[in-house]
Amino acid sequence: MTGNRQVRLAARPQGRPQDSDFEVTEEPVAEPEDGHFVVRIEFISLDPAMRGWMNDSPSYIPPVALGEVMRAGAAGTVVASGHPGFAEGDHVSGAFGVQQYAVSDGRGAVKIDLEVAAMPVHLGALGLTGMTAYFGLLDVGRPEPGQTVVVSGAAGAVGSAVGQIAKLKGCRAVGIAGGEDKCRHVVEELGFHACIDYKGSDVRTALREHAADGVDVYFDNVGNPILDAVLTRLARHARVVICGAISQYNAGKVAGPSNYMNLLVRRARMEGFVVFDFADRYPQAAAEIGRWMAEGTFRSHEDVVPASVDAFPDVLGRLFDGDNVGKLVMEVQH
Repeated sequence: MTGNRQVRLAARPQGRPQDSDFEVTEEPVAEPEDGHFVVRIEFISLDPAMRGWMNDSPSYIPPVALGEVMRAGAAGTVVASGHPGFAEGDHVSGAFGVQQYAVSDGRGAVKIDLEVAAMPVHLGALGLTGMTAYFGLLDVGRPEPGQTVVVSGAAGAVGSAVGQIAKLKGCRAVGIAGGEDKCRHVVEELGFHACIDYKGSDVRTALREHAADGVDVYFDNVGNPILDAVLTRLARHARVVICGAISQYNAGKVAGPSNYMNLLVRRARMEGFVVFDFADRYPQAAAEIGRWMAEGTFRSHEDVVPASVDAFPDVLGRLFDGDNVGKLVMEVQH
């Protein structure tokens, strides 16, 4: 093994993360002590939540400390082991960070089966992305057959899964995405009933057409102004699921919804959630999603970008530019 190149957080970003907010370092690849193993990282998950982890502010998880390796989910192959539960050659996923190699004591690491799906899929539909969509929609949103489920960021990793799960559960799936190409992908490739192009149409007007009886479940990935628009079209007893607000992560201050009083009028509720709260049920969700994939009723789409770890800031920027379709994954070039 050669040296281990790592991306460390060097400064708290002000607005959109810049190259100067990170430092690339290199150190020898450590030999594993008893109870530890070394994984050669092959794929790194790029997620909107990473932007929040860079801020020094209270959240559901401690921020990445200055000087620490940037937190990230990743997958790879065990290349050396002193751990009884992990052998050389095992394929694993876990919070290994933005680096070429990681040393793990096994906590949070999961063995993955490449005969079931390719490694990037275990970071997407069969990883935390799929878990977020599954539990956020089914446990928090609680859709019922025949109801209308609207999801923003519908061409993204979580949004694309939410709409497909909604349809599989007997609901009408309506996506909101940016651009004709993304909307075409959402409808023609993923099977949504409809998709609203927020760049080319008025969302409120389009919702009157595609959610004529109101929105029963809204799964929000982007925040305002899309959230505000959907709040005007809620059905009675609607559920609004707050998953993220990527449109505002680089803003100095996140704006709250101005139409929230419609929650009162429509007897609706708005609820946030964190996927880690459902960790004991991940196997259940992965099994059902895996079955749907095997049956051909659920499609996993990964946007894989081959790059060195040094290019992490540029690849991460694709999320905020809206360039990715599906799950954004960096294939690590060693």
